[in-house]
Parts: sequence; structure tokens; C-alpha cells
Amino acid sequence: MAVTQPQAVGLEQREELTIQDARHDVLHLAWPAVVEQLLVQVFSMVDMIMVGGVGPAAIAAVGLTTQPIFLAMAAFMALNVGTTALVARFIGAGEIAEANTAARQSLLIIAALGVVATATLYFYAEPIVLFMGAEPDAVGYAVDYLRTIAYGFIPQTIGMCVTAMLRGAGDTRTPMRYNLISNGVNVVANYLLINGHFGFPRLEVYGAGLATSFGRLVGMFMALYAISNGKSVLRISLKDKFAPRFDLINRIVKVGAPAMLEQVIMRFGMISYTRVVSGLGTMVYAAHQIGMNIMGLSFSPGMGFGMAATSLVGRSLGRKRPDWAETYGWETRRVGNMVAAFMGVIFFFGGGLLASMYTDDPLVIKSAADVLKIIALVQTLQSTQFILAGALRGAGDTRWPLISTLVGVVFVRVSLAKLFVNVLGWALMGAWLATAIDQATRSAFIYFRYKSGHWKATKV
Repeated sequence: MAVTQPQAVGLEQREELTIQDARHDVLHLAWPAVVEQLLVQVFSMVDMIMVGGVGPAAIAAVGLTTQPIFLAMAAFMALNVGTTALVARFIGAGEIAEANTAARQSLLIIAALGVVATATLYFYAEPIVLFMGAEPDAVGYAVDYLRTIAYGFIPQTIGMCVTAMLRGAGDTRTPMRYNLISNGVNVVANYLLINGHFGFPRLEVYGAGLATSFGRLVGMFMALYAISNGKSVLRISLKDKFAPRFDLINRIVKVGAPAMLEQVIMRFGMISYTRVVSGLGTMVYAAHQIGMNIMGLSFSPGMGFGMAATSLVGRSLGRKRPDWAETYGWETRRVGNMVAAFMGVIFFFGGGLLASMYTDDPLVIKSAADVLKIIALVQTLQSTQFILAGALRGAGDTRWPLISTLVGVVFVRVSLAKLFVNVLGWALMGAWLATAIDQATRSAFIYFRYKSGHWKATKV
């Protein structure tokens, strides 16, 4: 499996950085991440479309498990932020051995936490879905799905950890390859298990959960191979010493702690938001989940460019070039916003066509298309938030993304959703209007923090 070394981007070889150089580096590093995120989301959409063939209750059931799973992943996602930032700094400073040691520390922590999270999701599946407000027709589906997803939780988190360290080292192509293969395996297994093709049993939602877990297991083995085959700048094997290095663990946790709190706040906020929408009934929530699933497609370019910004900013600061770091952040945002504007046009005019791929229910299709028009109008703001937050995380400045999430999700999205839905009676459109205002609020917080330049002095 060929690997793009960080030197291929030219960061360590230049003495000066022009806008043209910055754009070249951004595109070189971002395109694999953007393609990966887009195709992974397309696979997720195909996954949901297949589940949709079982019925609206199945769509609602899978959607209800999403936020609890993300909440369980909060600690892992936070550690990955710390891992990416620290590895990027070490690589930028030319300290390859320390980068490898930091990567091993992350794997140690991930493996320990993964056991706890897996047991929690499996044994408390039913109370979790009932808390999320599942209607009686969706409870059984949701419990089956959550328990089977738990099987693949440890492989998923280990794969994500390897991805984070490789991206910190400037390698976005290898994660693109194994994540796409993993998701491709998931889709094929979905086809075989949901409706029972080629002699396989018809397992419906349970089959979708098994397919997802199997795909993540395949992805984990490929990720571990990528960092043990000697072709990456990062090299980890079972022969290495995995003894704890508490100085590095503390540095990873120091950067990751605000990111973990951000994720916890985000997920509790999203759970509250989901409960508001689920109270509107299974059919309305199915339309909402279709909209959320398609909206994930709009996240993909922003997330991909944000990953590029994290690596470029972190390595620039490791090389003691904060001026380069700032240039990379702004240029990544500029290119990312062009893509976001294009996505907005697709959602505004093609939302109905996209929604019709999930279901043939005309009311669900119309509702999903209407909410996509709202989110289409804030695509560039959403992109700005993802990309500049990624730049801040690359600098180790994880507190301001935390603040923006606290204000945007909790005080804006959840509060306004309750006002618009429960008080003013605007139903699903009110919930999505609250989402749009949240995106605009978080974008403003992140933009002005990045523009201030204070993040350049952050110690990692």
C-alpha cells in the first residue's frame, strides 16, 4: 500500500510560501480526504436507502441510535484530535521517533476505553433507545441495531485512531483507501444480509448492523497493516514497547480534553434536539433522518478540507512558521467554500430527487426536500466552521471550538428548536431553521477566533 510521505507536500522543503504554493499543498493534501469523506457518506446514504426498504420505522430506528453512538465516541474523537495535533507538531519538527511513540500511546488508551464503551452500548441498548424517544414500532429495530453496532465499536475506534495519526503525518491517501474499502464491504454485506440475497438469511435491520460491524473490522486490520508494513513515515508493530509515557499521554489529553467536552456537549445537545423531533412521530422523524443523512454529504467536503487544515497548520507550527500556518488556514477555507457553494445548489434544487431515493412516501419526500432547502443556504458558513475549526485544532487550540459548540448547539439549536417546534408549532421546518441558525452562530465564533491570530501561541 503506497503512502504519501509528508515531504511530498513540500512543506519541509520550502523557504518561502506563496499563495499558489499554499493552494497546491491544500489541494494535494485535501483531495484524498474530501473524496474519502464524500464516498463514505455516499456509502452511508446507500446503507440508509437499503434500510429504508424495510420501512419508515427502520429508518427512524437507525437514526435514533446515531447520537448515542456519537456520544459514546466522544472520548475517542477527542483523543484523536490530540493525536493528530501532537503527531503533526513532531513531524513538522522532524522528531519522527517521538511521533511514533505518541501514536502508540493513543492506541493504548483507545483499546482500554473501547472495552468499556462496547459493554455499555450492548447491555444498555434498550434503555438508551427508549430515552431517545423511540416509538413502539421502532424500539425493536433500534435495540437490535445498537447491539450489533457495538460488536464493531473497538475495531472502529482503533481504525479512527490510526487514521488520525496518519493524517497528522500528512498522509491522507492511505486512510482514503482503507476507509473506502471498509465501507464498500459494508454495502456489499448490507445487500446480502438486509433482504437475504444469494442464499443469505433476511435479517433486515439486524443484518445492517452486522454488515457495518464487519466492514469496520476489515477497516481496522487494513489500518493496522498500513502502519506496520514499513511504508509509512509512522511505523508501529507488536514488537514495539507499549509502556505508558505519561508525559505524552498528558499532552494528548491536554489538547483532547476540550475536544472531548465539545463532543459531549454536542452529543447531549443533539440528543435533546433529536428528542424534540422524534416527538413529532415516526413518519416525520423518518423525513428528518433522511434530511440528516443527506446533510452528511454536505459535511464531507468541509470535513476533508478541515483535516487538511489540521495537518498543514500543525506541521507549520512545528516548523516554527506561524505565518505559513495562517496562510494555509485561509487558503483552505477559500477553496472549501467554493465546493460548499456548489453543494448548496445541489441541495436547494435537487433535494426532492435525493429524498426519493430513500422512500416512495410523498409526504416524507416533500418534508425532506423542504428542510434541505434551509440547510442549502448556510453551506458556506458550515464549511467555514469545519475548516477553520480544523485549523485551530491543528494548532492545539481546542477551547474555541468547544465554546462555539456550547453556544451554538445548546443555547441556539436546542433552545430554538423547542421554541419553534413546541411553542410556535412550526414542526419539522422549525427544527431545521434552528439548525441553520446554529451553523451560522458557530461559524461566526470560529471565524473571529481564527482571524484574531491568538491561536498561534498555543502550546502543545
